[in-house]
Amino acid sequence: MAHVILGLLLITPQSFYDLIKAFEAGVALFYSASSGSIKRALDNLLAQGLIEVASVEAGRRGRKVYRVTDAGREEFRAWMTGELAGPNLETAALSRLYFLGLLEPGERAPVLGRITARIESDMATLTVLDERLDAVDVPDEYCDIATHQRAALDYGIASHRFMLDWFHRHTDRSG
Repeated sequence: MAHVILGLLLITPQSFYDLIKAFEAGVALFYSASSGSIKRALDNLLAQGLIEVASVEAGRRGRKVYRVTDAGREEFRAWMTGELAGPNLETAALSRLYFLGLLEPGERAPVLGRITARIESDMATLTVLDERLDAVDVPDEYCDIATHQRAALDYGIASHRFMLDWFHRHTDRSG
């Protein structure tokens, strides 16, 4: 979540309230976050020196507007151009796609290449599992369970195939 917040603040300095609205308006399509988790991430980013308070508005509440520091820019760039980590491939891929326009044009194709490489790797793992399951003799009492588990695997393979095709087409259009 920290990197998503950095991306949003790189687009424009924002308050905590603005960030909540930015999540609701677009980021929530691929990344779910509560106001409490956004606040904790903001506090951590401040503590790490990756963001700073750009201004505090006068008034009872003293609304703070945050902006990214140079260290925050470097951290965001390293995340965008690094390997996709974590188990949730779709969130990792879409987070980077959402902010791809913040990178220089020459940096974008390698990011898309890392995304497609991760999709291919995960799809290969699922395909190997699928092939192994073809050789498994399932006892009758587990056939109903196995049928639906296999359907979940088939969905995962189809989902990865769709993502891979989609990212290849996007790379071709934007390249």
